[in-house]
Amino acid sequence: MNMADTLTAIDRGNDPLHFRPARRTFLQASAAAGVSGLVVSFSEVVGAAEPVKSGEGMFDLGDMVLRSGETLRNARIAYKTHGRLAADKSNVILYPTPYSAQHGDIEWLIGPGKALDPDKYFIVVLDQLGNGLSSSPSNAPPPQDRGRFPAITNQDNVAAQYRLVTEKFGIDKIALVVGWSMGAQQTFQWAVSHPDMVERIAPSCGTAQTTPHNMVFLEGLRATLTLDPAWNAGDYTIQPAAGIRAFARVYAGWGFSQPFYKRELHRQMGFNTLEEFLTGFWEKRFLRRDANNLLSMLRTWTLNDVGATPGFDGSLERALGSIKAKATVMVGQTDLYFPPDDAEAEAAMIPGARYRVIPSVWGHQAGNGLNPEDAQFVDAEIKKLLATPLPGPLPRGERAN
Repeated sequence: MNMADTLTAIDRGNDPLHFRPARRTFLQASAAAGVSGLVVSFSEVVGAAEPVKSGEGMFDLGDMVLRSGETLRNARIAYKTHGRLAADKSNVILYPTPYSAQHGDIEWLIGPGKALDPDKYFIVVLDQLGNGLSSSPSNAPPPQDRGRFPAITNQDNVAAQYRLVTEKFGIDKIALVVGWSMGAQQTFQWAVSHPDMVERIAPSCGTAQTTPHNMVFLEGLRATLTLDPAWNAGDYTIQPAAGIRAFARVYAGWGFSQPFYKRELHRQMGFNTLEEFLTGFWEKRFLRRDANNLLSMLRTWTLNDVGATPGFDGSLERALGSIKAKATVMVGQTDLYFPPDDAEAEAAMIPGARYRVIPSVWGHQAGNGLNPEDAQFVDAEIKKLLATPLPGPLPRGERAN
């Protein structure tokens, strides 16, 4: 399929929320720049197209004591807001960033008529620690710079985010926390750490505890990147580009499913060959990031475990069982990082949680808005959740399909 055929194909079908024009914009940008010259991600194009009022900010946390006991000096958290905070502050949605992303990368869910509608809600997109905007190896002063940056947990991320929303905005109730991948991990942590504050959660394509198999994947990424001689134990003078390229190619085998590759669906994204896809999508996605930042977020991902929250003695079941928020847990049908069996088992531990499978061959990326049909599914499920009346979840164990 050539570019003209692709643009024609994606315009067919019902798309009331205009996910398809965003895909069209992405493909046109690919064609204009040439695949090898494309540096902007699909999500960046989508975010840039959204006609919403927004404001970027940085919140100073001061010296922050981490779960490890180490103090992160002069800590800061970056964020971006969309919409206006209601007088009674009842319209708050939190949207934490996933792995390697910054707030401008994940705005595909935000827009008039979409679930995250800035005409209705005050949406705060939260940059996790280590992502290059919030305190990170790349911007921390010595002696906590580069590879000496402290280990960050999702409890630390949520603690920083909690201070932002309470101290900066005076918020004491959150209508929804929503997140994909590592954003889902933070979403679970919010519901466990602040059960009386969070009214609803919509984690997608992520788990509340990192599984051993997932850790093996992460260790493979870490080893691949750090084998580059330019890595120099994190004290590199130039980015270890060869290591990052290899890292990206390992990631590529996990980010989409086997059927995605077998059907050559990368052609729908404007890449005519696998090599173009590996270089123009995957390598460019990670080459724009700092290597130490990538490894810091990998460590946070590895440490992800809501059972480690104080008061639960390491019990995942007890931690998830403490959640009071109404929950819709989504998973990609062909996700290789967070397979349906793992997500379903965790959802069963949350009182009254709805468990929904995204019927997609786009693997982990089913929850990331790249495929318009998947984006519509996720958007619709979040809308259903936001329409669910409060107070209180359903009795534990009740399921919905």
